[in-house]
Amino acid sequence: MEPEVREILQQFGLSPDLTVSPIGSGHIHWTYLVAAQTPYVLQRLNTSVFTQPEIIESNLQLAATHLREQHPEYRFVAPIPTLGGHGMAYDTSERPWRLLPWLANTLTIDEAETAAQAYNAAAEFGRLARNLEQVDVTRFRPSIPRFHDLPWRYEQFEQALAIASEQRKTASASQIRACQSYRHLVDRFDQLVHSQALRQRVFHNDTKINNVLFDQDRTTTVAAIDLDTLMPGYFIFDLGDLMRTVVSPVSEEESDLDRIEFRREFYDALVEGYLSEMREILTVQEREQIPFAGPMMTYIMALRFLADFLRGDTYYRIHYPDHNLVRARNQLRHLENLLRHVSE
Repeated sequence: MEPEVREILQQFGLSPDLTVSPIGSGHIHWTYLVAAQTPYVLQRLNTSVFTQPEIIESNLQLAATHLREQHPEYRFVAPIPTLGGHGMAYDTSERPWRLLPWLANTLTIDEAETAAQAYNAAAEFGRLARNLEQVDVTRFRPSIPRFHDLPWRYEQFEQALAIASEQRKTASASQIRACQSYRHLVDRFDQLVHSQALRQRVFHNDTKINNVLFDQDRTTTVAAIDLDTLMPGYFIFDLGDLMRTVVSPVSEEESDLDRIEFRREFYDALVEGYLSEMREILTVQEREQIPFAGPMMTYIMALRFLADFLRGDTYYRIHYPDHNLVRARNQLRHLENLLRHVSE
């Protein structure tokens, strides 16, 4: 247990004697359940990943204010303010904490089991984006700069390749060639951004299915959660990451490439679910880019995993020596499947 939790509870007007216990399986923040009469979720933010937590606080306050005024029926899981009216509390070590409501009778799932789950998850993320359509995007700032900047990720890959050991370059030679062969996706992304074919709006930017709360029926969605990356972006980031993480029946951790499949029913469900909320918001030009979304986001992750392997595994947590290389191979196979099955 964090030694300063008691002090943090008091900043939110809660008794320091409440039972606080760790929950969740997340890899970024430290998360606890506060066992009050009305339970809460308490989180200490990871400032190694989010170096400016005040940006998260500002973005969420802007979104919460807009949604409260314009869409009061929408369930937005916003942080509960401190007694001083702030979205975060700071302990004596200047570490940021936030308090969130605990939504009873809800759950998260790590993998889509049915196309209905995929449809509803995509619709939930689309609903969030649609309800934020009228906010002033210029008032929001990136909580992780250049998070989905494909040209920059390709530059990082090239930089990692330039300093990699011969042993690592040899081990990943076929993956290096594959990433280089898809360089045309970088050019296409650049062209779309510079031609303004994509409109910048506020999106979730991390749309894995476990960032949606489901009802106990495991099909009906309740709310989008984990909103640290709620910031300016393009719709292909949200829809594309869903395609990257839901269309295949196995995750990016799978080492058996034969198990990485393209599930057409799930792909179509994601598109239709997202468009059920965003069809009238997206321009004709944007809707034409839907088939590009999945390959673009999958390519980004292949580049990131391979670059980390070439650097010597300095960013992603690994559990065995070639873990990042396995992830890169996985994403490259998924990318190949998407490009083969999705017609434009």
